Amino acid sequence: QVRLVESGGGLVQPGGSLRLSCAASGSIPGFGFNAMGWYRQAPGKGRELVAVITGGGGTNYADSVKGRFTISRDNAKNTMYLQMNSLKPEDTAVYYCNLAYTYWGQGTQVTVSS
Repeated sequence: QVRLVESGGGLVQPGGSLRLSCAASGSIPGFGFNAMGWYRQAPGKGRELVAVITGGGGTNYADSVKGRFTISRDNAKNTMYLQMNSLKPEDTAVYYCNLAYTYWGQGTQVTVSS
């Protein structure tokens, strides 16, 4: 049973920063070889990809977050991160982590508001 737990969400003012974490546990053979990603879902909208990182460390970002967000992972800790800087109100959403395009966390709320 694979379990993903996100943390680090909260309320932040526009221009502020947050760092999300996603800790994976359970039976995860070859964890370091699997792609991981962050997705988000705003109220009334579908879930969208924010950023993805491959087992080899390659990254890809949605155009809306390029230059502001940085995805990273620590395979020794089975953990992935999302550093979010220069946050905007339109970044408000529930953020979900994903492992191997298969497993999902429960989500963490990010609210950007003054």
